[in-house]
Amino acid sequence: MKKIYEFILILIIGGFIYMVINNSNNTIPKIPLKDFFKNPDKASFQLSPDGSYISLMKSWEEGNRRMNVYVKKINSDKEVRITSASERNIYGYFWLNNDRIAYIQDKGGDENIHIYAVNVDGTNDIDLTPFENIQARIEDDLEDDPDYMLVSLNKRDPRIHDVYRLNIHDGSLTLIAENPGNIMGWMTDNDGKLRIATTGDGVNTSLLYRDTEEEEFKSILTTNFKESVSPLYFTFDNKALYVSSNRARDKSAIYRFDLNTAKETDLIFQHDEVDVYGLMRSEKRKIITGVTYTTDKRQIKFFDEQREKLQNNLEKKLPGVEVAISDLSKDETKAIVISYSDKSRGTYYYYDIEDDTLLKLADLSPWINDEYMSEMKPISYTSRDGLTIHGYLTIPVGSDGKNLPVIINPHGGPWARDYWGFNSEIQFFANRGYAVLQMNFRGSVGYGREFWEISFKEWGKTMQDDITDGVNWLIEQGIADKDKIAIYGASYGGYATLAGLAFTPDLYACGVDYVGVSNIFTLLETLPPYWELGRQMMYEMIGDPETEKDLLKAASPLFHADKIKAPLFIAQGANDPRVKKAESDQIVEALKNRGIDVPYMVKDNEGHGFSNEENKFEFYEKMEKFLQQHLKH
Repeated sequence: MKKIYEFILILIIGGFIYMVINNSNNTIPKIPLKDFFKNPDKASFQLSPDGSYISLMKSWEEGNRRMNVYVKKINSDKEVRITSASERNIYGYFWLNNDRIAYIQDKGGDENIHIYAVNVDGTNDIDLTPFENIQARIEDDLEDDPDYMLVSLNKRDPRIHDVYRLNIHDGSLTLIAENPGNIMGWMTDNDGKLRIATTGDGVNTSLLYRDTEEEEFKSILTTNFKESVSPLYFTFDNKALYVSSNRARDKSAIYRFDLNTAKETDLIFQHDEVDVYGLMRSEKRKIITGVTYTTDKRQIKFFDEQREKLQNNLEKKLPGVEVAISDLSKDETKAIVISYSDKSRGTYYYYDIEDDTLLKLADLSPWINDEYMSEMKPISYTSRDGLTIHGYLTIPVGSDGKNLPVIINPHGGPWARDYWGFNSEIQFFANRGYAVLQMNFRGSVGYGREFWEISFKEWGKTMQDDITDGVNWLIEQGIADKDKIAIYGASYGGYATLAGLAFTPDLYACGVDYVGVSNIFTLLETLPPYWELGRQMMYEMIGDPETEKDLLKAASPLFHADKIKAPLFIAQGANDPRVKKAESDQIVEALKNRGIDVPYMVKDNEGHGFSNEENKFEFYEKMEKFLQQHLKH
């Protein structure tokens, strides 16, 4: 499982994005738009299990500048491209063994994920899951098995995933666990044996367990979906679990979990203010080394002196930035290290732990100097009903922070959150002279169960009020010019944009909706089939379209389009499986029927957000002109 978690970490850190430049006077240059949104120079560095190769992703210039996988020997500068993606960036990749790499892709943003594998010399590049209209999921890379991995596929039934043993050389499959119809997820032990499953009926979730793969799964714990007992790892003896649990408490904490009694036993770590999900371990030494959690920034609590010493040593070598180990060789003597900040997309390093030598591999975006980037400052304000709302405020470099045009940027999800770190959109807006406010409105994850639950069935109501209260806070602080405030967001953030324009029409000068929801009825009607097991839970959280029609109609911006008067720009991917193109079509048609011209960008080769460089460039070019027209007139 190690490489999978490292891959996720890389994706998370890689989301902390971009740029900058140095100068001797206070004049901040206008940085070219493409510098913010073009692919990184090099990214996603990883080590082969034996530490003999370094892999990375970078643009293939002859292949429409799509991100592809390259490899090089540890002491060589010669990079060999081993993949040939030219239609769409490779989503990500990881090492299967010392000779073979897996990578994942979809087609045009449809999220029908396929798993591919290729040798380090570029040979035997094949689609391991060549089935139509399926979504493959990686369950375990089986790092101790050089020939197989465990995957789950919904090829038998598009609503559910069965688990297969997959030959990484030829794609042959062996079914090892058939989903009876209610299993939402699977988990292996440290030996790659499938021993945990979670079921759901949309309202209740159950934890299933078996001692061996020859036995049937048995339910050992059932909770309402509002209570979470989330398995993280098996203990190293495979006899118990480490879990993140909020059972009988508000904030999730890390526990040891007894599989015989189905109870949390030893409390490993808790935090009074935020949830704790991340558990660090050394697979070589078979010990827990620490936990990670997020307040305003990512935090680490170490349990192991050796791992803490390693972190402290890296931070001394790389002062003034955040430092994280993103990959380790199997013997834990070699590491890939990434440094990053709110002003820098980051830099990758190769670290020989035994020799204590640190070698710079690449800056993600060397074309910009971080001196011209703006600080992302953690802030908080109080909602009208007394909640503390945390967020981040970015003020343009060189500004006095007063009476500024402002972009309000609510996050997607909505049950997600914003994080501190480099964000290419935010820095682009700041470079153009806009202050940006991001807020973790109620429902944002990481702040405990109560903060999450009070968002249920509050789309367009108290959730939107939290956003509005952030706008009013900016005005009260003298930061915002009340006549020059825009709202922009993607996915749920796009919904919040439409809701803001419809429900508080005098608050915003304009809005940009990016793959956002306009009609909650049609959103729920068109859920992807593999989300079906969560349908009742979504009804509990958003509203039931049969029994709560008035609630959903009141919350859907489409039915209040007559109140929208601020200029609106909409962008949509035609292949979006989550928020269908019809969501944007409906609101555009409703406004056009009122004689309102709505700039509308649709990309036929994109899904839930734009991935291809040329599409991102066009989107942000049009957004820049739109904001300039309506905020700086």
